[in-house]
Amino acid sequence: MRRARASGDEEAPRQNGSAGRRRSEQLQSDGDDGDGGLGPADLQHDDNDPVLRREIRSKYRDLIYSVQQNREDMLSPSNNKLTEVLEQANKLFKDVRQAREAALDAQLLVVATDLGKEKASQLFAEGSAFDPTAFAEHLLSFMGLNRLEDEEDEQQNGGDGYLPQDAWHRLARRAECCFRTAPSFHYMMGSFHAEPPPPKQRIERQRKAPSKEATRIMPTQLKKMEESHQEATEKEVERILGYLKTYYQDDPTSPISYYEFVIDPNSFSRTVENIFHTSFLIRDGLARMYLDNDKLPCIAPVEEGEVEAGGSCSRKQCIISISPKTWKDLIDAFDITETMIHPPSSENE
Repeated sequence: MRRARASGDEEAPRQNGSAGRRRSEQLQSDGDDGDGGLGPADLQHDDNDPVLRREIRSKYRDLIYSVQQNREDMLSPSNNKLTEVLEQANKLFKDVRQAREAALDAQLLVVATDLGKEKASQLFAEGSAFDPTAFAEHLLSFMGLNRLEDEEDEQQNGGDGYLPQDAWHRLARRAECCFRTAPSFHYMMGSFHAEPPPPKQRIERQRKAPSKEATRIMPTQLKKMEESHQEATEKEVERILGYLKTYYQDDPTSPISYYEFVIDPNSFSRTVENIFHTSFLIRDGLARMYLDNDKLPCIAPVEEGEVEAGGSCSRKQCIISISPKTWKDLIDAFDITETMIHPPSSENE
């Protein structure tokens, strides 16, 4: 009984195994007959298949090695080996499932990218360079240059070389498509000889003669104005020179301060006029300026003999500026209470 039961138990797994095998065969046949593909179990089996993983990594290494070894050949513009390598890498990437395979794919992409960048820069450099000698050779070949003819033909052509007669016309027909030119204009009534228009005669307009009154009065007025201003300036300069000589003769040893001499504490405009008229004395050499021990400007008259001896070579002039604020500061600094050059109105009174 035990043997029979044991034998029965042993036959059961065999039957179950054969039945399971049959079920798998039926599922496989059903899958082949139907539209469905491999199931998740089959895909998981492929992901964990060490042989397939090893094969994919080996193919990636072969591609990387081929790119590194054939680098010089792939840089050639006519070589398409780099494109073929990228296509093979795209096919392999469909079966990538593990990190090691993805790392090899990234390494191949880096190598191919560097190679493509170098190849593109090489193409750009070759395309941008212009060789005039090569261009001339291509141009002569297009125009029909024949270098095999004899020198006698060259002499017969009058020294124009081996180019045919229609060489330049051929080049013109080829180049006219590169330029957008406007069509030629033709007159419907035929051509005519264009002549420039005759020059117009200029009619000179007669200028109006000035009236006798304007001719007689205006210059007289201007002349009187100029003479009156000049005479007033000369008189004022002589008057200021008289003041300067008077103060100097009163005390020749005491220097006369320039600011105390020209500044009028009661009128800023009179101060400017005094500076203006005093400058004529310096220009004409009738007065001189110097610095005292305190480095302050002083003024003194010049004798007639000194004027002739000194001459105009030793004279020096400068430009000074004064403002109301500076005028007030100078009055406070030198403690000026009265003017040394009295205005003409006070003298008349």
